[in-house]
Amino acid sequence: MNPAPVSRRARPAKAPLSRDVIIETGLRVLDQDGQAALTMRRVAQELDTGAASLYVYVANRDDLMAAMLDHVLGTIEEPTGGTWRERLFALVEAAAVAMSRHEGLALVALGAIPTGANALVLIDRMLALLAEGGVDERTNSWAVDLLFLHITAVAAEQSAYNTKGMRAEAHLAEVRERFAALPAERYPMIVALGDTMMSGEGDQRARWALRVLIEGILATPAT
Repeated sequence: MNPAPVSRRARPAKAPLSRDVIIETGLRVLDQDGQAALTMRRVAQELDTGAASLYVYVANRDDLMAAMLDHVLGTIEEPTGGTWRERLFALVEAAAVAMSRHEGLALVALGAIPTGANALVLIDRMLALLAEGGVDERTNSWAVDLLFLHITAVAAEQSAYNTKGMRAEAHLAEVRERFAALPAERYPMIVALGDTMMSGEGDQRARWALRVLIEGILATPAT
């Protein structure tokens, strides 16, 4: 015997649909099942509505991904205390970590100039810190592009490791073995410097790269 149908009035009320609710649901789908599972239909199913209802709030999947990225950037806390360099380091590192936690979001940042409200706050903070360090206006304006590119590249790399379930150390061990097996007559420099090329922890390398980037900005005015 089939159970009696449940009246709509007896069902739990659905949360009102909004752009923020769609963004949060999209992030939940992304984190649970990966980028391939993130479709407008899947998000609509999670919200117990039709996909057409979502287009009132987001233009398409790309728009949803961009909005999700901006939402994540809004979770970054502004560093306090320390020198302008220390605060800039902390801000850049926090942005890379935030992006890397969600598969594919860093690639969204690589594919377009960020214009979301939270992305603009991040850029504005970097501009302010570089200005505090004495960087002239034109160099400052160009430098944030390099810093944002660094953030997204670091985040994309870490996100790739996370997605594959691979630790960076395990991957480096594989590369180290590959280098050790290379013929010296064809790759003399790689064989000679293989151990040195593989030295240093990931965080050490990332901080060194950021230090090189900042020192290069200070030493190379955009004139």
